[in-house]
Amino acid sequence: MSLLETIHLKKYFGDTHAVDDVSLVIKEGELVSLVGPNGAGKTSFCNVVSAYYTADSGTILFKGRDVTRDSVTARVKAGIARSFQLVNLFDDLTAFDNVALAIFSREGKTRSMAALARRDSAVTGEADAVLGQFGLAGKRNELARSLAQGERKLLDVALAYALRPKLLFLDEPTSGVSTRDKGQIMDTIAGVVRGEGITAVVVEHDMDVVFTYSDRIVVMHQGAILAKGTPDEIRTNEEVAMTLIGAAGPDAFTQRSDHARG
Repeated sequence: MSLLETIHLKKYFGDTHAVDDVSLVIKEGELVSLVGPNGAGKTSFCNVVSAYYTADSGTILFKGRDVTRDSVTARVKAGIARSFQLVNLFDDLTAFDNVALAIFSREGKTRSMAALARRDSAVTGEADAVLGQFGLAGKRNELARSLAQGERKLLDVALAYALRPKLLFLDEPTSGVSTRDKGQIMDTIAGVVRGEGITAVVVEHDMDVVFTYSDRIVVMHQGAILAKGTPDEIRTNEEVAMTLIGAAGPDAFTQRSDHARG
């Protein structure tokens, strides 16, 4: 069953067609990777669907309902959340307080400060559980600014997860971390979203990550969808290989990956 459907979705910035007539269906429970060169429109598409940008035209259906003109807050309440390429944390608060504030926000308790979370047993229990799911229980009382980059990435995703979304957009969750840490981060994220039945759309440049964790891959180029399919279908698509890595052939992605590791 489809969870999200965009129909002829467009977002232009002057002569730049950031999202150009994109019609796409995302099914419940999928982990979909959104890939493409820099400037392909991946993040712009996420921004339009999550209401950080307003669509110029087209339709966004979420759980069958038209949410095209809904606000960010309304879409979060409906079940759409996202993390950001540039981590969006309260650096002077602890990991626990960051998650607790996300829970307060979800519950509409926006006037409550972090200190109140420690007197709310339900919030305390949930925040600790979320930290545990993302492998951050041991970092509970550390300030967000003191966390390693990979931990900050996981905490950012944890905040979006704490909103209890049905659809979670993740914008480059492995950027800026070591190759060794990428697998650990994606193992954690994939384990949580699959375990909780959350549909995830991941913007990602590392094709090793994409091929390893995706149920389906959508390739964007110049604001439009160039191709979509399973990892095996995309891996053998020569037009995709030429667009993404400037090489073709059945082993183009494998050879590029081997070269990068060498």
